[in-house]
Amino acid sequence: MSVLLQHWSFDPVIVGVALTIWAHEIGLSRLRRHSRPERNAWRRRRSWFFYAGLGLLLVTIVSPLDYWASSYLYVHMINHVIAAFFVSLLIVYGAPWIPLMFTLPVKARRRFGKFLYLDAKTSGLRAVGRVVRSPLFAVVSFNSAMLFWHIPWAFELSEHNGFVHVWLMHLSFLVTGVLFWLQLVPSHPIKPARDTGWKIGAILVTNALMTFLAMSMSFFPSTSWYATYDHVPGVSMSPFAGQQIAAAILWVCGDFWALPILALIIRRHLDRDGSTDKPAFDEWTGRGQMSVDEFRGAVNDTSS
Repeated sequence: MSVLLQHWSFDPVIVGVALTIWAHEIGLSRLRRHSRPERNAWRRRRSWFFYAGLGLLLVTIVSPLDYWASSYLYVHMINHVIAAFFVSLLIVYGAPWIPLMFTLPVKARRRFGKFLYLDAKTSGLRAVGRVVRSPLFAVVSFNSAMLFWHIPWAFELSEHNGFVHVWLMHLSFLVTGVLFWLQLVPSHPIKPARDTGWKIGAILVTNALMTFLAMSMSFFPSTSWYATYDHVPGVSMSPFAGQQIAAAILWVCGDFWALPILALIIRRHLDRDGSTDKPAFDEWTGRGQMSVDEFRGAVNDTSS
């Protein structure tokens, strides 16, 4: 029990999370006056997922998990998996965008919207926004962040610099994770830009890269990558053993997030299609159905 109760810390992120929740509640309150009861109930249900994501974010930064991550690499890996996959997923599923926008009063909201979307001064910002919101950027940036922060020198830098650890590493996991999940999960009013086949490809590529990273940490090396964990006082576990456990956590958790979301996307696609007359594989790959005569002709051509 003392492991759970001791070594909590204070970080300015707590203030940021509190202000975000406060702003979100203001937005919900304003929306409540102009919406149907069922719509308000839907927003309230989604808000709990958003708040759970923020709570998990705090767990990775101020809880004993962060303290013990300095002694055990596998605890650090748990933090990385939570921040990159589950915090971002909960935030995206919580769909906080409209309530947060309604934090501003009507006049301020309109002025800000015109400035952001119509003013010539922000045309460059809008161009950057289109790139950042693109599906390719989302997948590449998310996987790059995961791979980059496990490079030994980058990892060591984050361990010895609190600003880098919280505001660069954790923030990069959060931002790229949100961009990644927005390509897979509807988050009102934002919808995924690509079709089912692209989503499946993004999941498989990401899972493959996480598996490659896990194998690189466990099967390929014979020594620990990270000098931070060499000769930590009071720790009897060898640094390489901790690294292998960390790799196993990444590997298992990679399947744990990928397989359920993959099944869900396929199920939603089949439900939306409404029939099995046109195989989903043909739609995902862009291939049309082959008639019986065409199939027979193809077989004859192959056998001749």
